[in-house]
Amino acid sequence: MHEAVRTVLRKTAQGTGRITVLTGAGISAESGIPTFRGPEGYWTVGSQVYQPQEMATFWMFTHQPDEVWKWYLYRMGVCRAAEPNPGHRALVAMEQRFGDRFALITQNVDGLHLRAGNSPERTYQIHGNINHMRCSLECSEAVYPIPPAVRPKTKDTHLTDSDRELLRCPLCGARSRPHILLFDESYNEHHYHFYSSLKAARETALLIVVGTAGATNLPNQVALEVHRQGGIIVDVNIETNPFAQLAEKSGRGFFVQEPSASALPAMLAAMTAD
Repeated sequence: MHEAVRTVLRKTAQGTGRITVLTGAGISAESGIPTFRGPEGYWTVGSQVYQPQEMATFWMFTHQPDEVWKWYLYRMGVCRAAEPNPGHRALVAMEQRFGDRFALITQNVDGLHLRAGNSPERTYQIHGNINHMRCSLECSEAVYPIPPAVRPKTKDTHLTDSDRELLRCPLCGARSRPHILLFDESYNEHHYHFYSSLKAARETALLIVVGTAGATNLPNQVALEVHRQGGIIVDVNIETNPFAQLAEKSGRGFFVQEPSASALPAMLAAMTAD
């Protein structure tokens, strides 16, 4: 890592400004979770092959609820089989070091940040969590863990009658839905921390972007807000992307072209050096 990056990290850590981390699929890929926008996310229903952008919609849920649940329970199994990597653990240590100065905004639905030890209070899961469900009729805003008796699926297994009963809203008995932001839905505050994320961005002195290509709206708004407010952006990715370009365009940010599992521990060391 370039010495100029270490210097910026050290100076920011020694100050009082907010440190925000924005994570995407790259940090999870280093734990073995594939990006489900690619071929791993394709799903066959009868003779029809659906892409992730077609499966992950409320329209599809209303027309093929069993298939959408099967797809998400398959994905849940993949996520549960993965383990947090050194990048995740470095972010836990950052939160422990900086406390209320720290915020973690994640696009990832796998729950690995929480499993690693980041707190729910400072972790904004802006696309939801694959281990949870909520009422499809919105009888309340409550979010529930998927019952342990509902097991992950393979591509060849089907929902059972027991699964269907367990995957009901505990309050009204209607069918529940995965607690995931679907492609045909919008961000909100209660479920997806929309305003909290933008508030954090406005207060951010240092934004560390990790493993995201900028394909969704709110992460782009967060980075642009930090840029407008004069914050420093450090992008960590193995490939160039809009966040790296924004960081370098500012004249004060950096692009760290390195896997997050090695870059984040090194950044933590720079931020906590005496």
